[in-house]
Amino acid sequence: MTSKELADMMQRSPAECHKALVREYGRYVYAIVYNKLRGCGTNEDIEECVSDVFADIFMKCKIDISSENDIKYLICTVAKRRAIDSFRSLTAKADHIADTDEDNMRELVSDFSVDEHVDRSELRRVLLDKIDELGEPDSTILIQKFYYNRNSNEIARNVRMTSAAVRTRCSRAMEKLRSMLVEAGMTI
Repeated sequence: MTSKELADMMQRSPAECHKALVREYGRYVYAIVYNKLRGCGTNEDIEECVSDVFADIFMKCKIDISSENDIKYLICTVAKRRAIDSFRSLTAKADHIADTDEDNMRELVSDFSVDEHVDRSELRRVLLDKIDELGEPDSTILIQKFYYNRNSNEIARNVRMTSAAVRTRCSRAMEKLRSMLVEAGMTI
């Protein structure tokens, strides 16, 4: 959703705009907040923080209505900041930081980042959608080559083409895909 779409929807119906925003970005915000509060907060704390994020977006954020930019980054920033504030207040109340020993702190630290995982999943979804838009046999060739790591001879047998034709179609399909992703605002 772009900021212009959000502003248009807000003028038509603020309630519908709020529902659409929560529907589109609710899981994303929940993942960010959960990642920050999972060691110190209850489910109610996490849900309250998610609600506060959307309240902040509607009440406090100034959205540039002339912009065609995606508002996902604004939402991500608000969610991270609100979750950090909640973490600080929750740990201050429980005196959590002073009481924890080094082993408990190791449990809180994780190499797995939920918000990065969500971003990668979104990127994969967009990429697969764009590959599907290429049509047959280009989409099959790209999927076979890059997802199943098959060579031109194996792909040629599957799509009933010569291996030279597969290589040519693959390079042309990659160029089309590159331009489609650039049009969608994604850089490679």
